[in-house]
Amino acid sequence: MAWFRRSKVSINVNDAQRKDIPDGMWIKCESCGEIIHRSQLEQQLFTCLKCQYHFRITSEQYLSFLLDEGSFKEMDRKMRSTDPINFKDTKLYKERIKESMRKTGLQDAVRTGTGKISGMPIAIAAMDFGFIGGSMGSVVGEKVARAAEKALKSKCPLIIISSSGGARMMEGALSLMQLAKTSGRLAQLSDAGIPYISLMTDPTTGGVTASYAMLGDVNLAEPAALIGFAGPRVIKQTIGKDLPPGFQRSEFQMEHGFVDMVVHRKEMKETVTKLLNYLWA
Repeated sequence: MAWFRRSKVSINVNDAQRKDIPDGMWIKCESCGEIIHRSQLEQQLFTCLKCQYHFRITSEQYLSFLLDEGSFKEMDRKMRSTDPINFKDTKLYKERIKESMRKTGLQDAVRTGTGKISGMPIAIAAMDFGFIGGSMGSVVGEKVARAAEKALKSKCPLIIISSSGGARMMEGALSLMQLAKTSGRLAQLSDAGIPYISLMTDPTTGGVTASYAMLGDVNLAEPAALIGFAGPRVIKQTIGKDLPPGFQRSEFQMEHGFVDMVVHRKEMKETVTKLLNYLWA
């Protein structure tokens, strides 16, 4: 009947009033697919409330919750890489450096300085994966070595937060030389009886693992972090066999003696405080 007939109404989406959602407000968990509001994620220190997945975060973000508020004093902030071998792959190394500086606001892949954890003074180095994959070149090696030297002179513990794909091969053999420099400074700390706590996040691989990440008096790791020297794919191709479940993840490494403790990010400051009280205070 006529009174049951309804005329079609066309709606122009462009004319409809709607509230735009800002980019980056909602973030999808890479592990379980949960959609998380950014403010909630920040409250959880960038870990998923559903599956406990640990998102990669910047060095600035890590320092903000690990150190006492306002205590961080940065060192060697303006130190930056050159191009010692005029390297070029798909683009010039100089251009990669400039692009990473633009994206991250950093001069290189590590931020170093001094600070306090629960009132205790420490020297600290925090790597940033966003800068050319957290790779270790001459500047990273020098800044880490200087952080260790600062700990030695100030007689305070050293903490290094690692997040890296390994040595920066754009600098050739110079990147590999950082192993001797950094490990030598850490040996001086050990001889002086000054604690060094290594904190490994996802990923900690390659030359960084060999140079300083695995040399801590105590080696801590975040859950499910990839930790190793060569990557799983390379190892599988080399030995021609399937790798065991969880291979090179932090839990696997703890079971095999390479990591001392696997610690949730929300418990990291409390755990480090207890260790410092035990080792140094």
